[in-house]
Amino acid sequence: MDQDRPPVETGCVLWSDGMDLLQDAAERNHFLPTGLEGIDTLLGGGLRKGLLTELTGQSSSGKTQACLYSAAHVAARHMGAVLYLDTSNSFSPSRIARILDERPISFIKEPKDVRLKRVMSSIICESVFDIFALFEVLNQLEISLNNKVNNGGNKICLLIIDSISSILAPIIGGKYSQGRSMMISVAVILKKLADKHNLSVLVTNHMVGGNGAPKPALGESWKAVPHIRLVISRDRGSNICTATILKHTLLASGRHMKFAVPG
Repeated sequence: MDQDRPPVETGCVLWSDGMDLLQDAAERNHFLPTGLEGIDTLLGGGLRKGLLTELTGQSSSGKTQACLYSAAHVAARHMGAVLYLDTSNSFSPSRIARILDERPISFIKEPKDVRLKRVMSSIICESVFDIFALFEVLNQLEISLNNKVNNGGNKICLLIIDSISSILAPIIGGKYSQGRSMMISVAVILKKLADKHNLSVLVTNHMVGGNGAPKPALGESWKAVPHIRLVISRDRGSNICTATILKHTLLASGRHMKFAVPG
């Protein structure tokens, strides 16, 4: 058999042999550790590249802290650049600085001020307050990735949106007649970015009440979007949180793990 033969192309379907698929899986299915041991253990290593992960939970449950830890950890360990889309003024440089002081994340010794400057230069924070601004930022990200534009030599490997529901909830059933179709368009773009450019996409979602226990916002249409969905809860009056799997492509729902978020 000719090992140099190209994949067989039939119509618009490109077929690959088993070795191609194995190599693709080895290259793509890596994790970006969040730096929170409980979450990383629960997910088998952290945020999987190529997939969209959602953190949902009540207010003050630890969702934003998990996003900040993930951004700091990825940047500090030279894993790539982070694009952090802040929809509610929750991004905190001082919190990033405290995270870096709390844990010896980097593998190289460097002065604290040098490390903080390096980490912050690898985290691109954009304030996004409506659906149209979100579309614009995602479009610019797609153009940059297609053109292989790097941030100071670092390719963006993690996209964080905290929170996605702050942008999408107002357009569902509101004044926008095409609200749900716009929401699905955002979902398609995010999953395309994750798959095509091997990004980890991390979004947060709030909980809503109703009949029975609180549930993730954005309804049934959004429920099918995340590849992985975790619910975060916090013990009352404590810095101990619990992450529980609601949905996962490989792991069983209901598995949970505790983790600490220093105050």
